[in-house]
Amino acid sequence: MKINLTNTNIDKIKSDLQIVLVDNIDDVEEKELLESLGFEAHDEIIAFLPESGKIFVGFEEETYDSLAIAIATAIKKFQTTSFKSAKLDLTSLDSRVLKFIVEGTLLGAYTFDNYKSKKDKKKKQELTISIEEDSPSLDNIELNSILEESKIISKAVNKTRDMVNTTPADFYPEVMAEVAKKLAKDANIDCKIKGEKYLEKNDMNAMLSVGRASIHESQLIHLSYKPKEAKSKIVLVGKGLTYDSGGLSLKPADYMVTMKSDKSGGCAVLATIWAIAKLELPYEVHAVVGAVENMIGGDAYKPDDVLVAKNGKTIEVRNTDAEGRLVLADCLCYAQDEIDDIDYIFDYATLTGACVVGVGEYTTGIMGNDEVLKASAVSSAHNSGEYATTLDFNRFLRKSIKSEIADISNIASTRYGGAITAGLFLDNFVYEENKNKWIHFDIAGPAYVEKAWGYNPHGASGAGVRMTIEFLKSIS
Repeated sequence: MKINLTNTNIDKIKSDLQIVLVDNIDDVEEKELLESLGFEAHDEIIAFLPESGKIFVGFEEETYDSLAIAIATAIKKFQTTSFKSAKLDLTSLDSRVLKFIVEGTLLGAYTFDNYKSKKDKKKKQELTISIEEDSPSLDNIELNSILEESKIISKAVNKTRDMVNTTPADFYPEVMAEVAKKLAKDANIDCKIKGEKYLEKNDMNAMLSVGRASIHESQLIHLSYKPKEAKSKIVLVGKGLTYDSGGLSLKPADYMVTMKSDKSGGCAVLATIWAIAKLELPYEVHAVVGAVENMIGGDAYKPDDVLVAKNGKTIEVRNTDAEGRLVLADCLCYAQDEIDDIDYIFDYATLTGACVVGVGEYTTGIMGNDEVLKASAVSSAHNSGEYATTLDFNRFLRKSIKSEIADISNIASTRYGGAITAGLFLDNFVYEENKNKWIHFDIAGPAYVEKAWGYNPHGASGAGVRMTIEFLKSIS
C-alpha cells in the first residue's frame, strides 16, 4: 500500500474513493443514510457507500488504538474493491495522529499467502492523505519525517510477521541465520553467526542441549549497530525456537500446532535492530538470538539431566518443554560476556502459556527488578500501540525453582505463577551489575493469535518491535 502526503485540499484530490473517519455522526452530510444502515461512530464500525464513493469508519478517541484500528478497517474494505486510489482528510485532527494512521494503514494492509496455491493478485493501491496547508501546528518536514519513520517501523513489524508465519520446514536455524545476514547487509550493520562448535567450546551447554536432537544445527546470531557518538548501549536478546515439539516431554498434538511461532522473540529482535539502523537512531544496539529447534531422538536431552550454563550455574531439567529459558540463559550470559558497559538489556520470548492465561492473548507480560524501568517499558508499549502489563517477582515464587540436586530447576515446584517463575529463572543469568538494567518481555500472548484482531491478521502480529523502538526514542 503506497501512502502519499499532500497539502492539496481534499476536494481537489482526484481519487476513486474517500475514506471518512467519523467520531460524531452529526458532523456527516450523509447522516440520515448512515443511520438507516445502522452506522454508529464506534470503533470497527464501517459503512461503504459505492454510489458516493465513500467508506465511513467510526472511531471513539484520538488514540493510537482507536485510529489505527479505524483506518485498518477501512483499508481492508478498500482492498476488497477493484479501486486503485483512496484519499483521507486529516485536517481536522491533530498532526500527531499521522503516525497512527500510517502504521494502521500498513499493518492493516498486511497479508500472508505464501502457501496458497491460488494467490490473490497483488493490487497496486495507494492512499493520499491531505493535511492542512497553513496550520502553524503542522510542519511539512516534521510530517514527512513521521511518515518515513512510520513506514520503516511498519515494514519491520511486517518483516517479523513474515518470518514468524513461515513454516518450520522452510525456516530452521540455518535459515534464520541467513535471514539475519540479509537484514544486516540491507541495514549496513555487523553480523556474526556462531555454530555448535562455538557453543561447545564456550560452555553454552544449555542452548546446545536443547538443539541436540535436531537435524538442523543450532545458530547463535549476533547483529551489531554502532553509530558514532551513541547515547546509550542496548542489548536485545531473542528466543529463536524455530520449532518446539516439546522434546521428550512431548507436547500434545493440538499444542504443537502454531509452534512455528516460538521464534517470535528472535524474529522481533532481528527486525527491530534493522529498523533502528534504518532510522539511524543514536544508540548502539546489539541483537543476540539463539536459533534452535527442539526435537526428539536418541540423543535428545532428557528430564533428569543436569546442564551447566555458560555462567557455571547448574540446571536440573524436569521438563524438556521448558526449553526457551535454557536457550535464553546462555544467550543472556553470552551478551553480558561479549558486550561491555550495557545500559539496558531486554529479552523477548514466547516463553510461557501461563502468561497467556494470566493476562490474555493480546498483552505482553513485563518482568524485571527495577520498578521505574518496568513502568517506562509499559508506558512505551502503550504509546506504540501495544498492550503490556507488569508481573511482579516475589521471594516465595523464587523459592519454587530451587533444585535439590542442582542450583536451580528449569520448572517450578508449583503450577501457579508460571510466567513469573520463568522470569525468575532468567534472573539467575543476569549479572549483578545488570540486574536493574534488565527487562524480560513474555510475548507468548500477542505474538501469534489464530484470529484477526484490530489491525493484526490471523497469525503473527510482530509483537515487541514497536514498543522497543518507542522505548529507545524516549531515552533522553
